[in-house]
Amino acid sequence: MRPYFIGIAGGTGSGKSTFANRLFQTFPNDVSMITFDSYYKSQEQIPFEERCKVNYDCPDALDTPLLMQHLNQLSNYKTVFAPIYDFKTHTRTKCQQQILPHDVIIVDGILIFHNHELRDFFDLKIFVDVNADERILRRIKRDVDERGRTIDSVMQQYLQTVRPMHDLYVEPTKKYADIIINGGMNKAAYELVKDKIERLVSLKAE
Repeated sequence: MRPYFIGIAGGTGSGKSTFANRLFQTFPNDVSMITFDSYYKSQEQIPFEERCKVNYDCPDALDTPLLMQHLNQLSNYKTVFAPIYDFKTHTRTKCQQQILPHDVIIVDGILIFHNHELRDFFDLKIFVDVNADERILRRIKRDVDERGRTIDSVMQQYLQTVRPMHDLYVEPTKKYADIIINGGMNKAAYELVKDKIERLVSLKAE
């Protein structure tokens, strides 16, 4: 038997990680969670000034083959060691995160539905859809508070790459979703998916 894979996508600041974490924290011993943000390609080979100019919102910025390799391992109930990405230095750290296999695997990321081979992994595809104004405000707060960015740099990046790449790559993947929800704190959607996970865990335990 293969684990049940849940993919949670959506634009930057939509609340997809919030929704994924709510589910993971509800079932910490029955669910594995992996985030596509951890799989940004390492930029250690180029100077920091150049790293800051890289387009991190297009598919080429992410190591999709490595994520798929790890999902394949998890599907065979094997432990994986995911990279840990430092968004302040724009490169991977020397450390890794151990992810144990479970009967339910949650994956979140803005572009997890873009690649058709990656998309086919998911038994349930969820898209978190929030208006652009709300998303940019959340992005500014996160990047300033957690990633050491200035408001001006966040706005410049948003206008140059984040918004255009969202329109080009992220928004079109909404059509692949089984469920579209409004925000990561959507109570009805949370209860629906939580009940689904509870049933899956109960069946596996029998």
